[in-house]
Order: sequence, then structure tokens, then C-alpha cells
Amino acid sequence: MNDAVSHVDSGKVRVAAISIAASASMAAAKFVVGVLIGSLALVSEALHSAVDVVATVITWMVVRVSDRPADDEHHYGHGKLESLSALGVIALLYVLAGGVLVESVSRLREAAPPPTLSAVPFLVLLIDIAVNFWRARALHRAAHETHSQALAADALHFASEPRRQELIRRLNRAPGGTPELVAMRTDLLDLLKANPELAALDRDIVHLLSSWFNRGFLVLRKIDWSTPANILEQIIRYEAVHEIHDWDDLRRRIDPVDRRCYAFFHPAMPDAPLIFVEIALTEAIPGAIAPLLAVDRPPVPADRARTAVFYSISNTQRGLGGISFGNFLIKQVVEELRRELPKLDTFVTLSPVPGFMGWLKSTSDATEEDRNVLKLLNEPRWIEDAEMTAELRTVIEPLAAHYFLKARTVKGRLIDPVARFHLGNGARLERINWLGDLSAKGQRESATVMVNYLYRLEDIEKNHEAYANDGEVVASSAVKKLLRGEGRRLLDMRLSS
Repeated sequence: MNDAVSHVDSGKVRVAAISIAASASMAAAKFVVGVLIGSLALVSEALHSAVDVVATVITWMVVRVSDRPADDEHHYGHGKLESLSALGVIALLYVLAGGVLVESVSRLREAAPPPTLSAVPFLVLLIDIAVNFWRARALHRAAHETHSQALAADALHFASEPRRQELIRRLNRAPGGTPELVAMRTDLLDLLKANPELAALDRDIVHLLSSWFNRGFLVLRKIDWSTPANILEQIIRYEAVHEIHDWDDLRRRIDPVDRRCYAFFHPAMPDAPLIFVEIALTEAIPGAIAPLLAVDRPPVPADRARTAVFYSISNTQRGLGGISFGNFLIKQVVEELRRELPKLDTFVTLSPVPGFMGWLKSTSDATEEDRNVLKLLNEPRWIEDAEMTAELRTVIEPLAAHYFLKARTVKGRLIDPVARFHLGNGARLERINWLGDLSAKGQRESATVMVNYLYRLEDIEKNHEAYANDGEVVASSAVKKLLRGEGRRLLDMRLSS
């Protein structure tokens, strides 16, 4: 009997001692390599491993004492010491989580010189992952065999997260790891359709990127003609709504007194805008994009501007797809503009309707008479014919109102992704603009229709709740009147009141 107990005791002590040696060895290796290459991330990871050493030392000390027999001072033996040590290890994990958070913020904001890149830190991290994997399994097995709470807590410490998430975290800590992970996600998106088994990996990457790219880490910067050329080149390349044709076209959008452009950046990717918005300062709400982008347009003096028009929002990093920045961007830019130009009192978008033409061609909500009129859209120069445009307007405006206010996908969602974005952010559907975009793209995708979404700060929360909780599209009376039969109903209500 005593031999069996002794064997169990020695097994627990041996596993705990090996865990200490592994923690100490990996902590030393990461610290030395981190100092040699100048990597704050790797030094931080070494300190993380040092905490592992403390946890395993506690475990080792406890398992040497916990199985001692009862004595005059401990009538029920020393087993409760394991429960207390398990509690201590868990408390240490909470302290570590807070420390990692503080260190992460400090590391992201520190303007330190870049570390020396080599294969050595990656090799050390891969060995560390393998060691932790082996250690978690060994500790768990020993805890199960010996019923040791201390060993179980230590095993939980090393196995509380999916191994692939731990790999992703450690890659992110390597020099230049964050932009490489964003690029890797881009490649992963290309592979997902043919390899659906990669969906779990994609979810893990999105989960971690959402944390690393949360609003607290994003930096808002104004883009103007003095911005470095490599960033301006990206503004030209990634403009997704209204193509920027050349450098002169870019200058017309960011340099005049009535133009603004803002972008979000991340400290780990200081030369890569994540998302940017282009803004026109006007005297009234515009109904078409062409006058805003005209080469010979007269600029609006700042003291006469009353309206800020968000006419283009573009994401630049496909690898960050599914992580929303636009809602934070618009709200922060509104605050920036209000501080700079206190006379601004209206904040609206001039937005495309990219799926409207496709819906027009397939919807069952159009009558046979509507379809006959819609055939005019196939005429090559219909926008130059006043009679055709007038006839089309009588059909397309009511259908556009129906598209936003009534039409839904099979899952009950709004069809238009731009509408989902702005209405979900608390905007109001203010106006539908016929002949808003006469470009070839505008004709092809939206039958020239554009819309204004109004951001009224005092109503944003209320509108957001209405859309999020009830699916309600908050719209102006002018939009509602476009619905067939709605204008007559409203008139009857006024007459009867």
C-alpha cells in the first residue's frame, strides 16, 4: 500500500518537475532571442513564460506536501492545500490576462525601431508550441491518474485555448506578424469555397483579428495632399465606389477647401489605411454625384458649408473582411467635422444602390406594365431622352421605395448591403435620387438611382434600436410617399383629421 502511494507521489512530483524545467527553458530561450533581435514582442512572451514557471513551481511544491499523512496540526491531512494552490494558479491567470492587455496596448503604441528579422524567433515559437502541447497532455494525464487538483489547474493553464489559436497568437507576436496574418486571411478566403473544412480556422482568425483591430487600437488620420505618396497611392488603388482616374483627380477630392478625407490606421500597420471615407462640404443635400466630382466645379467656402456629404467609403484590407470599422469611422469623423466647422448641421451620405438593377430584372413585385416600361433601360442612349427618363421615373421611384421599405431576402433581411450598413448604424433613409449616378457603372448596377442616408446624432441610437430589434427601416415621409398607394393614403389621413 505504502509502495503504491509512494509511486503516485513520485509520479506527481516528477511530472510537475518536468513542467518546471520546460517552462524555465522556453522562457530563457525566448528572452535571449528577443533581446538579441530587439523584439519587444518576444521579450514579452518570455515574461509570459516566466509566469508559467511560477505557476508550475507552486504546483511542484504543493504536490510534494499534499499527500503527507494527517498529523497533530492537520487532522484531515494536507489535501486541501491542492485546492488552495489551484485557486492561486487561476488567480495568477487573471493577473496575467490583465498584464497581457496592458502590455499589448503599450506595444502597439510604442514607436520602437523594427526588430531584426530571421528564422530563429519563428523556430523558437514553434518549439514552444510543441512543448506546451506535450506538457498539457502530460499534466492532464497525471492529474487524472493521481486525482491532483493542482496538476489539473496547471494542465488547464496550458490547454484552455484551441491549439491553432495559440499558433495564430504567437505568429502575431513575431516581428511583422500582424500584416502577414492579414495577408494570410486574404489567401484563406480564396481557399474557403473549395475547402469548407477551413471554416473553423477562418473563424478563429476572425475572432483574434477582431480583438487586435478593435476600436481602441485604431487611429484616425486626415488624408490630404501632404500625406505620404505611398498612402495616397493606396487611396487611388482601393477607391471602390467612384474610381479615381489619376493624381489630378485625387487632388480634386482631398485638397480643396470643401473636401475632406479621413482614414483609420492600426499601429502595427502604420502605412496601410484600413478604411477611408471621402467627404464633400456643401450648402444643401445633393441628389447626384456628377456635380460633386466635376472638374470645373467652384469650391464652397467653408463658412457657407452647412452639409457634410459622405459620398464614398472604401475598405482596403480584404483580409479584414467581416470586421466592421465603418460605423466607428463615420461617427468619429462627424465629431471631428463638428469641432472644425461648428456651422455644419447636416450629415448625410450620397450612396449607391449596387444590387438594385439585378433586383429590378428578377422581382415579382413589378407589374406587367412596369416591365414594359423597364425595357426602356435597354435603349443605348435612354438617359439623353427626356420622355424616356420621365416615363422610367414613374416606375422606378415607386419600385425603389418598395425595394428599401418592403422587399426582403429569404432570411428576412434588407436586400441592399449599403442600406443594411447605414440603417444598422442608426441613419435614416432620407431621399431616393433618380438619375443620381449617370456613369456606366451607375446605369449598370442601380439604374442611376442613388440615396441619401441622414445621420442625425440625437436619433442614431433610437433608429439603430428600431432596425436591430424590429427590422424597421426608419425613412422620411418623402420616401414613404413614393410607395404606390402611400401618397393617396397620407392625403386621406390629412383630409380626415
